[in-house]
Amino acid sequence: MMSPADRYSPFAIVLHWLLAIAIVGAFGLGLYMSDLPFSPSRIKLYNWHKWAGVTILALSALRLLWRLAHRPPADLPMPVWQARAAHAVHGLLYLAFFAVPLTGWAMSSAKGFPVVWFGVLPLPDFVPKDHDLGELLEEVHAALAWGLAVLVLAHVAGALKHHFVDRDGLLQRMSLRRT
Repeated sequence: MMSPADRYSPFAIVLHWLLAIAIVGAFGLGLYMSDLPFSPSRIKLYNWHKWAGVTILALSALRLLWRLAHRPPADLPMPVWQARAAHAVHGLLYLAFFAVPLTGWAMSSAKGFPVVWFGVLPLPDFVPKDHDLGELLEEVHAALAWGLAVLVLAHVAGALKHHFVDRDGLLQRMSLRRT
């Protein structure tokens, strides 16, 4: 049985899994909706995607603030290169948690499409309306989203390697079940 000092806090665990679900869902929705013909359904899906992005941005800010105020469990014993790789992936994940939704918001602003969170809270335009900037930001947003997907896969692969190869209990530290 793992001691509480070896696990992340329950709040950190919930934030981790909420963000994981939201990011995978927003990515999948983004892939699906991008090739749809213009229609009311496409507009609805784009709004849902924006709502997910703003929610991811808010959860990421909350998660970063929590992380800065609460020390995570100590690293498990592992080769230095693996610890450095893990820390690099985590740092890049945090960066992408902000970069992807912010570029999406900026793209919407530049293309003249307002972001209204859950259809209730209008957010200010992030950048002025500019067609060329909107097209550029669309490419940047997509590239960053794919980069985030690669980082998520690296993160999952590392966790699975620790669970199935190293059998060191690393995965249990972020488990929703107390073990």
